[in-house]
Amino acid sequence: QVQLVESGGGLVQPGGSLRLSCAASGNTFSINAMGWYRQAPGKQRVLVARITSDHSTNYADSVKGRFTISRDNAKNTVYLQTNSLKPEDTAVYYCNTPIFRVGSSWYAGSYWGQGTQVTVSS
Repeated sequence: QVQLVESGGGLVQPGGSLRLSCAASGNTFSINAMGWYRQAPGKQRVLVARITSDHSTNYADSVKGRFTISRDNAKNTVYLQTNSLKPEDTAVYYCNTPIFRVGSSWYAGSYWGQGTQVTVSS
């Protein structure tokens, strides 16, 4: 069983930054790929960033160059640094594990956090 707890969301002006954190329980954290998803009102939940056990990362085109995903296996925590935020980044952000690949596509794993709200508005 894995529990994920996100934090760090809030209200920020356009162009601002937030650092989201996802703390995970369980002793398999270091071997699991982790993902950050987001869901805007009325839209599907989408993967915005992922990081594998060997720290390989990948980003959705919409956040590339602005967001950075990282992990600290000693703290069982994955981070999402969000910079140059735009109103369209407004969403509930969730972490998920263990994300996995089938062919060229990545899929969500069984465990979700409760989400943290990010609102970008002036």
